[in-house]
Amino acid sequence: MNDFRFDPAPFLEFTDDVALKHVRAVDREGFVRHDNPDFRISVHDSRQSLYAAFADDIVGTILEGLSEGRKPVLIVPAGPMPQYHAAARIINKQRISLKDVTFFAMDEWANELGESAPGSWEGSFQFALRSQFFARIDSELLPLDHQLNFPSSATIADYGKRIADLGGADVCFGGIGWSGHIAFWEPQLGREFAGDLTAYQAASSRLVDLHPLTVAQNALTSFAGDWSNVPPRAVTIGPAEILGARRRSFWLDGDLGGGVTWQGFIARLVAHGPVNEFVPGSLLQTARSDLAVLEAIAAPLDILIN
Repeated sequence: MNDFRFDPAPFLEFTDDVALKHVRAVDREGFVRHDNPDFRISVHDSRQSLYAAFADDIVGTILEGLSEGRKPVLIVPAGPMPQYHAAARIINKQRISLKDVTFFAMDEWANELGESAPGSWEGSFQFALRSQFFARIDSELLPLDHQLNFPSSATIADYGKRIADLGGADVCFGGIGWSGHIAFWEPQLGREFAGDLTAYQAASSRLVDLHPLTVAQNALTSFAGDWSNVPPRAVTIGPAEILGARRRSFWLDGDLGGGVTWQGFIARLVAHGPVNEFVPGSLLQTARSDLAVLEAIAAPLDILIN
């Protein structure tokens, strides 16, 4: 029995009580069902299965494009990393040439002045992708360096256009942030669009301020809990680039073990809440998208008492 009532914290952008109660009540069976047949939800019982399927999707996207005589374009996130290790092994083993493949990293950190993190900083997404993926691929199979694109304060203004000029991405890979963001397209950006979802969907790459939940999430998952070491801003692609891809492939592994998962609720809000500009990930419901999650994320949202 719920005998304690309160409003959500004021820094949260989406606070529709009816919608929140609805998604909170979505059970395991209901989690994988959706009215849009092009929005497909799957559940993996282990990290090994999730990352292996993620790697297969990356490699499969490349092979499909090449077999059709196209030059594949992939938008890729910096994390998690195990799927990149697996994909590099497959690429090397099968001798898959990436000479006709173009990669676009979806985002990068920036400081309070809007200056993006250099690839030499070990906390940067460029450093992560180069060291954890491309450096693991045999040199003779790698694409030319100009085919490896990373957003920066110098390139972000036309970064989305560069993707569009190639016909958009074959697939936009990614995850869902604790705030509901996709890439670093944060929920507070929805305030700019005054309910105009069409304009919101057309918004392109830019410099953004990070939401408090994004800072907290990345402190937890990437910076050993040190929220003072998380940059306050980022350069990122926008809804136009994500929705402009032929397909979206999003992967959620936010389970910390011991019954602690930080993605159980936001996965439900993104997949089963109303499509709106204050939950950026909800846009995935409107287009051909795949959402894969760990079993713990699909499990019912029980209050945990430690």
